[in-house]
Amino acid sequence: MKAIQISAERQMGVIDIPQTELKAGEVLLRLEYVGFCGSDLNTWLGRNPMVRMPVVPGHEVGAVIVKAGAGVPEELKPGTTVTVNPYTNCGQCASCRNGRVNACEHNETLGVQRWGAMRESIALPWEKIIPAGKLATRTCALIEPMSVGFHAVSRGQVTDSDTVLVIGCGMVGLGAVVRSALRGATVVAADIDDGKLALARRMGATHTLNSRTEDVHARLQELTAGFGPDVVIEAVGSVPTYQMAVSEAAFTGRVVCIGYAKADVSFQTKLFVQKELDIRGSRNALPADFRAVIRYLERGTCPVDALVSKVVSPEDAPAAMQQWADEPGKVFRILVRF
Repeated sequence: MKAIQISAERQMGVIDIPQTELKAGEVLLRLEYVGFCGSDLNTWLGRNPMVRMPVVPGHEVGAVIVKAGAGVPEELKPGTTVTVNPYTNCGQCASCRNGRVNACEHNETLGVQRWGAMRESIALPWEKIIPAGKLATRTCALIEPMSVGFHAVSRGQVTDSDTVLVIGCGMVGLGAVVRSALRGATVVAADIDDGKLALARRMGATHTLNSRTEDVHARLQELTAGFGPDVVIEAVGSVPTYQMAVSEAAFTGRVVCIGYAKADVSFQTKLFVQKELDIRGSRNALPADFRAVIRYLERGTCPVDALVSKVVSPEDAPAAMQQWADEPGKVFRILVRF
Protein backbone atom coordinates (compact mmCIF):
# COMPACT_ATOMS: atom_id res chain seq x y z
CA MET A 1 0.00 0.00 0.00
CA LYS A 2 0.97 3.65 -0.44
CA ALA A 3 2.79 5.52 2.33
CA ILE A 4 4.83 8.70 2.73
CA GLN A 5 8.34 8.31 4.11
CA ILE A 6 10.96 10.79 5.29
CA SER A 7 14.25 9.02 4.68
CA ALA A 8 16.75 11.79 5.43
CA GLU A 9 17.02 15.56 5.76
CA ARG A 10 14.74 17.15 3.13
CA GLN A 11 14.15 13.73 1.57
CA MET A 12 10.50 12.70 1.33
CA GLY A 13 8.68 10.46 -1.10
CA VAL A 14 5.91 7.92 -1.64
CA ILE A 15 6.87 4.30 -1.01
CA ASP A 16 5.07 0.97 -1.13
CA ILE A 17 4.77 -0.95 2.15
CA PRO A 18 3.05 -4.25 3.00
CA GLN A 19 -0.65 -4.27 3.74
CA THR A 20 -1.52 -3.94 7.42
CA GLU A 21 -2.21 -7.20 9.27
CA LEU A 22 -4.95 -7.12 11.90
CA LYS A 23 -4.26 -8.81 15.26
CA ALA A 24 -6.48 -9.60 18.24
CA GLY A 25 -7.24 -6.48 20.23
CA GLU A 26 -6.57 -4.19 17.27
CA VAL A 27 -8.70 -2.05 14.99
CA LEU A 28 -7.97 -1.65 11.29
CA LEU A 29 -8.40 1.92 10.06
CA ARG A 30 -8.74 3.38 6.59
CA LEU A 31 -6.88 6.67 6.70
CA GLU A 32 -8.70 9.51 4.94
CA TYR A 33 -6.90 12.63 6.21
CA VAL A 34 -3.61 12.91 8.10
CA GLY A 35 -2.11 16.23 9.17
CA PHE A 36 1.49 17.38 9.04
CA CYS A 37 2.54 19.06 12.30
CA GLY A 38 5.56 21.03 13.44
CA SER A 39 7.41 17.90 14.53
CA ASP A 40 7.03 16.49 11.01
CA LEU A 41 8.41 19.71 9.56
CA ASN A 42 11.37 19.54 11.94
CA THR A 43 11.94 15.89 10.99
CA TRP A 44 12.04 16.86 7.32
CA LEU A 45 14.41 19.74 8.11
CA GLY A 46 16.70 17.44 10.09
CA ARG A 47 15.99 19.22 13.37
CA ASN A 48 14.05 16.60 15.31
CA PRO A 49 16.40 14.86 17.77
CA MET A 50 13.72 12.40 18.91
CA VAL A 51 12.88 10.88 15.52
CA ARG A 52 14.02 7.44 14.38
CA MET A 53 14.85 7.61 10.69
CA PRO A 54 13.68 6.60 8.18
CA VAL A 55 10.11 7.22 9.33
CA VAL A 56 6.56 7.31 8.05
CA PRO A 57 5.32 10.56 9.66
CA GLY A 58 1.86 11.50 10.83
CA HIS A 59 -0.18 11.35 14.03
CA GLU A 60 -3.06 13.75 13.40
CA VAL A 61 -5.69 11.37 12.11
CA GLY A 62 -9.12 11.35 10.54
CA ALA A 63 -10.08 7.75 9.73
CA VAL A 64 -12.86 5.18 9.42
CA ILE A 65 -12.90 1.75 11.02
CA VAL A 66 -12.66 -1.04 8.45
CA LYS A 67 -12.52 -4.07 10.72
CA ALA A 68 -12.15 -4.96 14.39
CA GLY A 69 -10.09 -7.87 15.68
CA ALA A 70 -11.04 -10.31 18.42
CA GLY A 71 -11.62 -8.80 21.83
CA VAL A 72 -12.46 -5.30 20.61
CA PRO A 73 -15.50 -3.57 22.23
CA GLU A 74 -18.67 -3.73 20.11
CA GLU A 75 -19.01 0.04 19.81
CA LEU A 76 -15.84 0.14 17.68
CA LYS A 77 -17.60 -1.22 14.62
CA PRO A 78 -16.89 -0.84 10.90
CA GLY A 79 -17.94 2.50 9.44
CA THR A 80 -17.28 4.48 12.65
CA THR A 81 -15.45 7.77 12.17
CA VAL A 82 -12.52 8.06 14.57
CA THR A 83 -9.33 9.81 15.49
CA VAL A 84 -6.30 8.30 17.24
CA ASN A 85 -4.44 8.81 20.49
CA PRO A 86 -0.94 8.51 18.99
CA TYR A 87 1.07 8.08 22.20
CA THR A 88 2.19 4.92 23.97
CA ASN A 89 2.61 4.38 27.69
CA CYS A 90 4.62 1.69 29.44
CA GLY A 91 2.49 1.42 32.58
CA GLN A 92 5.61 1.10 34.77
CA CYS A 93 7.38 4.49 34.91
CA ALA A 94 6.71 7.21 37.49
CA SER A 95 4.36 9.10 35.18
CA CYS A 96 2.27 6.04 34.42
CA ARG A 97 2.16 5.00 38.08
CA ASN A 98 0.84 8.49 38.87
CA GLY A 99 -1.89 8.21 36.22
CA ARG A 100 -0.31 10.81 33.93
CA VAL A 101 0.22 8.44 31.02
CA ASN A 102 0.56 11.32 28.54
CA ALA A 103 3.99 12.03 30.04
CA CYS A 104 5.23 8.42 29.98
CA GLU A 105 9.00 8.32 30.24
CA HIS A 106 9.14 5.74 27.46
CA ASN A 107 6.45 7.19 25.17
CA GLU A 108 6.72 6.47 21.46
CA THR A 109 4.61 8.78 19.32
CA LEU A 110 3.30 7.76 15.92
CA GLY A 111 5.45 9.33 13.24
CA VAL A 112 8.36 10.07 15.56
CA GLN A 113 9.77 7.07 17.42
CA ARG A 114 7.64 4.61 15.41
CA TRP A 115 6.13 4.64 11.94
CA GLY A 116 3.09 6.84 11.74
CA ALA A 117 -0.20 7.24 9.93
CA MET A 118 0.80 8.73 6.55
CA ARG A 119 -0.38 5.59 4.80
CA GLU A 120 -3.55 4.09 3.40
CA SER A 121 -4.35 1.90 6.40
CA ILE A 122 -3.07 1.14 9.89
CA ALA A 123 -3.90 -1.30 12.69
CA LEU A 124 -3.73 -0.02 16.26
CA PRO A 125 -4.73 -1.23 19.73
CA TRP A 126 -8.40 -0.53 20.32
CA GLU A 127 -7.57 1.51 23.44
CA LYS A 128 -5.97 4.15 21.19
CA ILE A 129 -9.06 4.58 19.00
CA ILE A 130 -11.31 7.56 19.84
CA PRO A 131 -14.77 7.68 18.22
CA ALA A 132 -15.50 11.15 16.84
CA GLY A 133 -19.29 11.09 16.56
CA LYS A 134 -20.62 12.82 13.46
CA LEU A 135 -17.50 14.87 12.75
CA ALA A 136 -16.10 14.68 9.23
CA THR A 137 -12.79 12.85 8.93
CA ARG A 138 -11.21 16.05 7.63
CA THR A 139 -12.14 17.77 10.89
CA CYS A 140 -10.91 14.79 12.91
CA ALA A 141 -7.37 15.46 11.72
CA LEU A 142 -7.45 18.70 13.77
CA ILE A 143 -8.36 17.06 17.06
CA GLU A 144 -4.93 15.92 18.27
CA PRO A 145 -3.08 19.26 18.00
CA MET A 146 -5.97 21.13 19.62
CA SER A 147 -6.05 18.57 22.44
CA VAL A 148 -2.45 19.48 23.30
CA GLY A 149 -3.58 23.07 23.86
CA PHE A 150 -6.58 21.89 25.87
CA HIS A 151 -4.29 19.84 28.09
CA ALA A 152 -2.06 22.85 28.77
CA VAL A 153 -5.07 24.76 30.06
CA SER A 154 -5.81 21.92 32.46
CA ARG A 155 -2.20 21.99 33.61
CA GLY A 156 -2.62 25.72 34.28
CA GLN A 157 -5.80 25.12 36.30
CA VAL A 158 -7.48 27.96 34.45
CA THR A 159 -10.71 29.33 35.94
CA ASP A 160 -13.21 32.03 35.05
CA SER A 161 -11.44 34.51 37.32
CA ASP A 162 -8.13 34.25 35.45
CA THR A 163 -6.55 36.36 32.75
CA VAL A 164 -4.63 33.98 30.49
CA LEU A 165 -1.86 35.01 28.11
CA VAL A 166 -1.36 32.50 25.28
CA ILE A 167 1.93 33.09 23.47
CA GLY A 168 1.78 31.66 19.96
CA CYS A 169 -1.34 31.16 17.87
CA GLY A 170 -0.53 28.06 15.88
CA MET A 171 -2.84 25.07 16.17
CA VAL A 172 -1.73 24.16 19.70
CA GLY A 173 -1.91 27.76 20.90
CA LEU A 174 -5.37 28.17 19.39
CA GLY A 175 -6.43 25.07 21.29
CA ALA A 176 -5.30 26.80 24.49
CA VAL A 177 -7.22 29.94 23.49
CA VAL A 178 -10.40 27.94 22.91
CA ARG A 179 -10.19 25.94 26.13
CA SER A 180 -9.39 29.00 28.25
CA ALA A 181 -12.36 30.86 26.73
CA LEU A 182 -14.64 27.86 27.32
CA ARG A 183 -13.64 27.99 30.99
CA GLY A 184 -14.68 31.64 31.15
CA ALA A 185 -11.22 33.19 31.41
CA THR A 186 -10.19 36.50 29.90
CA VAL A 187 -7.81 35.48 27.10
CA VAL A 188 -4.99 37.56 25.64
CA ALA A 189 -3.55 35.98 22.48
CA ALA A 190 -0.04 37.03 21.44
CA ASP A 191 1.65 36.35 18.11
CA ILE A 192 3.70 38.16 15.46
CA ASP A 193 1.17 37.53 12.67
CA ASP A 194 -1.99 39.64 12.47
CA GLY A 195 -3.83 36.96 10.49
CA LYS A 196 -3.32 34.41 13.25
CA LEU A 197 -4.39 36.98 15.84
CA ALA A 198 -7.60 37.65 13.94
CA LEU A 199 -8.32 33.93 13.95
CA ALA A 200 -7.57 33.75 17.68
CA ARG A 201 -10.19 36.41 18.28
CA ARG A 202 -12.72 34.42 16.25
CA MET A 203 -11.95 31.42 18.45
CA GLY A 204 -12.46 33.15 21.78
CA ALA A 205 -9.59 35.54 22.55
CA THR A 206 -10.78 38.64 24.39
CA HIS A 207 -7.74 40.67 23.38
CA THR A 208 -4.92 40.24 20.87
CA LEU A 209 -1.37 41.47 21.01
CA ASN A 210 1.19 41.65 18.20
CA SER A 211 4.47 41.13 20.05
CA ARG A 212 6.49 42.35 17.06
CA THR A 213 4.82 45.77 16.78
CA GLU A 214 3.48 46.46 20.28
CA ASP A 215 5.03 47.03 23.70
CA VAL A 216 4.12 43.69 25.28
CA HIS A 217 4.71 44.68 28.90
CA ALA A 218 2.87 48.00 28.66
CA ARG A 219 -0.13 46.42 26.92
CA LEU A 220 -0.39 43.57 29.42
CA GLN A 221 -0.15 45.97 32.34
CA GLU A 222 -2.96 47.98 30.79
CA LEU A 223 -5.16 44.92 30.23
CA THR A 224 -4.61 43.51 33.73
CA ALA A 225 -4.78 46.69 35.83
CA GLY A 226 -1.07 46.40 36.49
CA PHE A 227 -1.10 42.85 37.86
CA GLY A 228 0.01 40.81 34.85
CA PRO A 229 -1.68 37.64 33.56
CA ASP A 230 -2.56 34.96 36.12
CA VAL A 231 -1.62 32.19 33.69
CA VAL A 232 0.86 32.30 30.81
CA ILE A 233 0.87 29.46 28.27
CA GLU A 234 4.02 29.29 26.13
CA ALA A 235 3.17 27.62 22.81
CA VAL A 236 6.09 28.70 20.62
CA GLY A 237 9.30 27.22 21.94
CA SER A 238 11.83 30.05 21.58
CA VAL A 239 14.21 31.87 23.90
CA PRO A 240 12.36 35.23 23.81
CA THR A 241 8.92 33.70 24.38
CA TYR A 242 10.10 31.62 27.34
CA GLN A 243 11.63 34.72 28.89
CA MET A 244 8.47 36.70 28.15
CA ALA A 245 6.35 34.08 29.91
CA VAL A 246 8.32 34.33 33.15
CA SER A 247 8.72 38.11 33.03
CA GLU A 248 5.06 38.89 32.35
CA ALA A 249 3.37 36.38 34.67
CA ALA A 250 1.70 37.91 37.70
CA PHE A 251 3.06 37.41 41.18
CA THR A 252 1.96 33.89 42.27
CA GLY A 253 1.05 33.19 38.64
CA ARG A 254 1.27 29.92 36.71
CA VAL A 255 3.51 29.45 33.68
CA VAL A 256 2.74 26.46 31.44
CA CYS A 257 5.39 25.40 28.93
CA ILE A 258 4.43 23.46 25.80
CA GLY A 259 7.04 24.46 23.22
CA TYR A 260 10.55 23.02 23.03
CA ALA A 261 13.12 25.83 22.85
CA LYS A 262 15.84 25.01 20.32
CA ALA A 263 18.55 26.66 22.43
CA ASP A 264 19.36 27.07 26.12
CA VAL A 265 17.30 29.76 27.85
CA SER A 266 18.68 32.14 30.48
CA PHE A 267 16.30 33.37 33.19
CA GLN A 268 16.38 35.86 36.02
CA THR A 269 15.79 33.14 38.58
CA LYS A 270 14.95 35.72 41.23
CA LEU A 271 11.59 36.03 39.45
CA PHE A 272 10.84 32.38 40.21
CA VAL A 273 11.29 33.09 43.92
CA GLN A 274 10.02 36.66 44.22
CA LYS A 275 6.84 35.88 42.34
CA GLU A 276 6.52 32.38 43.83
CA LEU A 277 5.69 31.13 40.35
CA ASP A 278 4.32 27.73 39.50
CA ILE A 279 6.21 26.66 36.37
CA ARG A 280 4.72 23.58 34.76
CA GLY A 281 5.46 21.49 31.73
CA SER A 282 2.64 20.25 29.53
CA ARG A 283 3.18 17.24 27.30
CA ASN A 284 0.85 15.61 24.78
CA ALA A 285 -2.76 15.09 25.94
CA LEU A 286 -5.03 12.73 27.81
CA PRO A 287 -8.10 10.94 26.40
CA ALA A 288 -10.29 13.39 28.29
CA ASP A 289 -8.66 16.26 26.36
CA PHE A 290 -9.46 14.54 23.05
CA ARG A 291 -13.08 14.11 24.09
CA ALA A 292 -13.32 17.75 25.15
CA VAL A 293 -12.04 18.89 21.73
CA ILE A 294 -14.59 16.64 20.01
CA ARG A 295 -17.42 18.20 22.07
CA TYR A 296 -16.19 21.65 21.10
CA LEU A 297 -15.98 20.81 17.40
CA GLU A 298 -19.44 19.26 17.48
CA ARG A 299 -20.83 22.70 18.33
CA GLY A 300 -20.07 23.77 14.79
CA THR A 301 -18.66 27.15 15.83
CA CYS A 302 -15.01 26.42 15.07
CA PRO A 303 -13.78 27.95 11.77
CA VAL A 304 -12.28 24.64 10.64
CA ASP A 305 -11.83 25.74 7.03
CA ALA A 306 -9.59 28.59 8.17
CA LEU A 307 -7.41 26.12 10.09
CA VAL A 308 -6.64 23.97 7.04
CA SER A 309 -4.11 25.75 4.85
CA LYS A 310 -3.96 23.11 2.15
CA VAL A 311 -5.11 19.57 1.32
CA VAL A 312 -2.69 17.62 -0.87
CA SER A 313 -2.20 14.17 -2.33
CA PRO A 314 0.66 11.96 -1.07
CA GLU A 315 2.58 12.72 -4.27
CA ASP A 316 2.29 16.48 -3.65
CA ALA A 317 3.32 16.29 0.02
CA PRO A 318 7.05 17.07 -0.56
CA ALA A 319 6.22 20.31 -2.40
CA ALA A 320 3.79 21.30 0.34
CA MET A 321 6.43 20.70 2.98
CA GLN A 322 8.87 22.88 1.07
CA GLN A 323 6.28 25.65 0.92
CA TRP A 324 5.75 25.38 4.68
CA ALA A 325 9.48 25.63 5.29
CA ASP A 326 9.69 28.70 3.04
CA GLU A 327 6.69 30.48 4.60
CA PRO A 328 6.15 29.02 8.09
CA GLY A 329 4.03 31.91 9.31
CA LYS A 330 1.38 31.34 6.65
CA VAL A 331 0.59 27.69 7.45
CA PHE A 332 -1.73 26.30 10.10
CA ARG A 333 -2.18 22.74 8.94
CA ILE A 334 -1.43 20.81 5.77
CA LEU A 335 -3.59 17.70 5.40
CA VAL A 336 -2.76 14.74 3.22
CA ARG A 337 -5.77 13.01 1.73
CA PHE A 338 -5.49 9.27 1.15
